[in-house]
Amino acid sequence: MRTKKLLDKKKAATCHGTVFVDQFTDGILDPRKPMLGPVRDNGYIVGNTAPGCWGPMITPELKGGHEVTQPVAVEGAEVGDAIAIRIKDITVTSLATASGNDRVVAGDRFLGDPYVARRCPKCDIMYPKTSVKGIGRTAIRCTNCGEEISPFTFTNGYTIVFDSNYSVGVTVDRKAAEKIARQAGQYSSVPAHSVQHPILTFAPHDLVGLVARLRPFMGQLGTTPAIPMPDSHNAGDFGSFLINAPHEYGITAEQLENRTDGHMDIDAVRTGAILVCPVKVPGGGIYMGDMHALQGDGEIAGHTADVAGAVTLQVHLLKGLKIEGPILFPVLEDLPFLARPLSEEEKKRAEYVAKLWGMAALEKAAPVSIIGTGPNLNAATDNGLARAVKLFDMTLPEVLNRATITGAIEIGRHPGVVQVTFRVPLDRLARLGLTSFIKDQYGID
Repeated sequence: MRTKKLLDKKKAATCHGTVFVDQFTDGILDPRKPMLGPVRDNGYIVGNTAPGCWGPMITPELKGGHEVTQPVAVEGAEVGDAIAIRIKDITVTSLATASGNDRVVAGDRFLGDPYVARRCPKCDIMYPKTSVKGIGRTAIRCTNCGEEISPFTFTNGYTIVFDSNYSVGVTVDRKAAEKIARQAGQYSSVPAHSVQHPILTFAPHDLVGLVARLRPFMGQLGTTPAIPMPDSHNAGDFGSFLINAPHEYGITAEQLENRTDGHMDIDAVRTGAILVCPVKVPGGGIYMGDMHALQGDGEIAGHTADVAGAVTLQVHLLKGLKIEGPILFPVLEDLPFLARPLSEEEKKRAEYVAKLWGMAALEKAAPVSIIGTGPNLNAATDNGLARAVKLFDMTLPEVLNRATITGAIEIGRHPGVVQVTFRVPLDRLARLGLTSFIKDQYGID
């Protein structure tokens, strides 16, 4: 008995109440590599994240299109469980960033996928190390041979600076953009262990004097897929590019089911939201990155204002909740109008109508967003609907009706991430162990 107590005490000592993360992957989410932690159930993860998209896109040694944090294991998480993540805080730390619509540079700068398998067209080195020479769109050079090497450039781009309260951003002119570019590291606040080149180096300035509101969220947040996968491709749309790809991370269509859809670019994944993620590897492996200062639904330009930042998460282990992809409980104001919980006045009116027609009771329900992904928006919608059918034990026609009259289909990212949102009966949510999150988020019990 004494030995068992000592072992239990030792085990508890190795489990952390808070795990701090400032290390990053090389762009590949690999379940075979060590995780940080484990963090205990109800514990916290605090991370310093690096910008996603454009910085990693012009840094060929990164293999995934982004640069996300090293995954953190959750104590006791096993395949077939789920992990609920409460987003406690998202704080932007960059002073400025640059972004815009992209164009792939023609030539031999990548093997099949410019986000993943980059190479030097001159010395033919895969994932070459690079350095910055000056500023502008030709500044990224192969360290080995000096060749200009970025696989992407802008079709229309901008540099945007933020006010001290991070409430608004203003796009600047050429003079200001070039001044910022010469101090790109300082303005971007790229974390110490990040290897990406700040996209501010390119000094884009096609939009000048435009004002945008800030509302930061996480473009990448989730759990580790069951097979090695480039981080930006951990979703059904970008992931489809991996099917039969010629590079080393090519997969089959069946293997794409190992994804966890951590790359969503859904602007509702922000402070106050609760995200429930599938566990497909022991420990779960929670990672984050690709913080956006702002974005409209769809991220229609392909990219937005990627920033460095500080993130605080709280995790809850949900044993036996087997889900195929993420479930989101947005903050109230992010819910579609028809999905929002009924006010007391609306309930009274509905009860009055029900009594007029001889009905004793109304359905008790709460809003839920099911994430669907696929190679296009139609496929993503079908995926989200199918997940809802399976999760809530409903027929497809019932889900279609509920999403039509008590919810909406919202675009997370074009071309293939959606939110299927509708009000779900409370008894169905209770069976899944989700009642406490509904009560905390919307005051419904």
